[in-house]
Amino acid sequence: MSVRAQGPVGVAIAIFFIFLWASAYVPSKIASTQSDPLWFLALRFATAGSILAVLARVYGNVFPRTLRGWLVAGGLGILANSLYLGLTYTALHHLSSGMGAIIASTNPLVLGLVAPKLLGEKLTMRKALGLALGFGGVIAVVLARGGSASAAPGDVLLAFLGVCASVASTLLYKRAAMGTSLLAINAIQLIVAGLVLVPVAFLTVGTPHAHITPELIVSFAYLVLVLSVGASLIWFWLLSHGEASRVSAFYYLTPVFGLALAALILHEPVHASDLVGLAAIAGGITLVQRA
Repeated sequence: MSVRAQGPVGVAIAIFFIFLWASAYVPSKIASTQSDPLWFLALRFATAGSILAVLARVYGNVFPRTLRGWLVAGGLGILANSLYLGLTYTALHHLSSGMGAIIASTNPLVLGLVAPKLLGEKLTMRKALGLALGFGGVIAVVLARGGSASAAPGDVLLAFLGVCASVASTLLYKRAAMGTSLLAINAIQLIVAGLVLVPVAFLTVGTPHAHITPELIVSFAYLVLVLSVGASLIWFWLLSHGEASRVSAFYYLTPVFGLALAALILHEPVHASDLVGLAAIAGGITLVQRA
């Protein structure tokens, strides 16, 4: 039985993915403050990619048979990991984890604006209204927090450029229509992402160093196993079974989970204005899914 990303099971999987994705902002904040972010990411990607490569071999998954396939998989790694997470981690060195989650939720709007032309996905009035309403909710929260030190313009710009790189990776994956197994694709893109970050880290921060703590070790294990391995596989499955603009609309839920987890674990405050914005976000997702 084929499961569509817009069906009840697909929606549940999409919400679970966003919960996992949002949960990354707390350990990512820990990693960005207790280690060199780029070196941390390079090690994270190399470790996760190696795990997936072994699993792909064990289960007999097919790796790309053409140079184009390898280039596409490598391009996904550079866009979705090296650039997206590299820029995001750099921003998170000063940006609050809750604000990082909010900026990440602009992904659906950016993708929704380019998907009609680049992916041929219809932009109906209801879908456009839903995207606008969801983005309005994000803006409401950003404006309410914009005067704080946790939302400096330079850090916000870095995080948003990371979002643009993530959108580009989605477009590349959908247009390439790769038939290679998800395990193989993820293994290649993660290993390439790690290799690309090594010289960048050397040039920008020098030799690696970190303040090893139990929190940093747990954060590393969680980000490798749950995010780089588990959540990445879920994301590519969702893209393979549904329209990119509909699937990405669930990114608007990122601040819902991100702010809640940041408040619970890092004791970051949640304001009444946040709740108003999050209500608009929920309404926007509903409109997009019913379009």
